[in-house]
Order: sequence, then C-alpha cells, then structure tokens
Amino acid sequence: MHTRKFGKFDWNLSVIGYGMWGMAGWTGSDDKASNQALDKAVELGCNFFDTAWGYGAGKSEQILGNLLKRHTASKLYIATKIPPKEDIWPPRKDAGLQDIYPKQHITEFTEKSLKNLSVECIDLLQFHVWEDSWANQDEWQNEVLRLKQSGKVKAFGISTNRWEPENCIEALKTGLIDSVQTIYNIFDQSPEDKLLPYCQENGIAVIARVPFDEGSLTGKLNSDSRWPEGDFRNIYFCQENLQPTLERVEQLRQVVPEEMTMAEMTLRFIISNPAVTTVIPGMRSQVNVEANMAVGNTQGLDSDLITQLRDHRWDRVPTSWSC
Repeated sequence: MHTRKFGKFDWNLSVIGYGMWGMAGWTGSDDKASNQALDKAVELGCNFFDTAWGYGAGKSEQILGNLLKRHTASKLYIATKIPPKEDIWPPRKDAGLQDIYPKQHITEFTEKSLKNLSVECIDLLQFHVWEDSWANQDEWQNEVLRLKQSGKVKAFGISTNRWEPENCIEALKTGLIDSVQTIYNIFDQSPEDKLLPYCQENGIAVIARVPFDEGSLTGKLNSDSRWPEGDFRNIYFCQENLQPTLERVEQLRQVVPEEMTMAEMTLRFIISNPAVTTVIPGMRSQVNVEANMAVGNTQGLDSDLITQLRDHRWDRVPTSWSC
C-alpha cells in the first residue's frame, strides 16, 4: 500500500482510505459484515478511516472505536466530523455561524465523538458543512485553537459542501485548517481549478470523497436501479439525475482499458493527482475492500488516458436532490 504525507503532519496515510458513511447511514448495513470488511482493510494496509457523528447518530463512530480496540498493534488514523446544529445539508446560505457551529455545539459534539470512539484524542476533527462567510469569525477559530491546545484534537479540517470546492479557501487562509475533504472524481473535476493547487502550495492535506459518484462510476447502475426506502441514493439518483448520469457512464465506458474495471480507473484517476493525500471509497463487503485496496499498490493512470478523461468532466451546481 502506497502512502502519502498528511499535509504538514508527520503522518503517512494509506493512499486508499476508508469512508464509513455506508456502515450506519445507508440501508442494508450489517455490523458483522462491516467489521469483517474493516478488519480486511487493516490487513491490506489501510490506515485512515473517516466517519462522522452524523453517520447513524454516532453509530459509525462506535464501529470505528471497536476497530481500534481490535487492532491496538496497528497505527490507525481516525477522522470524524461535527454535524451542523441545524439539520440542513448544505447549510442555508443566509445561516450565520451561531446557527450552525456555535462554540458550545462544537464542544458538545467533540465530547460525544471522543466517547463514541473511545479515545482521548481525535487525529482529525472536521466541520461537516461549511460556508466561507464564517471564515474570519473569532468564535470557531478560538475553539479550534482551544481543542488543539487541550490535546483532544490533533488536526482540524473542513468537509466542503457538494459541488462547492472553493467554498472554504478563505478559511484555509487563516492557517487553522489542516485538511480539506472534497468530492473529486472523473465527473467532478472542478477541485482542480483552485482548491487542489492551493492545498498543494500551502501544505494542506486533501481527502477525496465520493470517488464513485455515489455508485455510478462503478458502472453497475441501470435505469431500474432502486434502493430501500430511506436510502440517500433514491434522492440522489432521482429521475432528473439518473438518466443523464447513465448516459455519461455509457460514454465513459468506451475509454475504460480492457485490463481495468471502471471502479479501478476511477480510483487511479484520483490518485494520479499528487495534491490528493488519500481517497475514501465507501465499502461494506470484503470483496469491495480487496478490489479497492489493491489500487493502493498501483500507480496513477498514464497521461494519454487522463487527457481522454478530461472530456468527461461534468460541472454541476447544488440542487434540491444533491444534499
């Protein structure tokens, strides 16, 4: 498993990490299967696990805490996120910092996450949503400093809103943010415009999330794809989005090399960018873990293929179903 340095920290993260939303926030999750998949990931060299209090109201954090207990001999890096006080994703554009991240809310959910994870210190704590209009406000800045100085948090990050990768750059300029988690894949290439170059120039780690566009970039969806009631994918792949997505996937299928799956090509596209520290596919089965972790032992794509994939960029704007 190849590793990359986490920003300015002396942490070597596996280039393929683990996104844990599906273990508590999606239908069909099974704790036994989840634990087996997580154990397999550790066995194959994965050492970065990303969760959030919002993934099952702390359940995903508890699953990660149990993983840490089972693998005390391995150095595993853990990341979680503070949910917005208002349960609106992304936050209202007119929402103030006091509406979403007042000081007491940051403190409360830091303590909840520490308890769920069964740790005394969180490696990386992230704001789960963000608006850059809050960037220069003292309250969040002082709380970030306090949590770091208290020893409860080592690094602080921002998870950007979907399709708003630049809506964090002012916060990065404060010097208090150590990492950015953003959606980056073959369709969503816009982070390359400003965010990724800024992070690379300033020693800020980049966590690439949603590498498979919620599943479409595995090449396995079709026009009849449906999920159980309550599954986020029913919202995301509404008719307005599903059909255009399938059309683009079919176009993309024409350039997938014979020796690769579309999923492998997608992951290798992401790690081809040196600004990316780690990519965090969601996985719930050992089969998917084995396939995705194997990519961590490969190199990026050749330049000719990357040039072809530039034509598949799909610039989108947030809408009612994108969350």
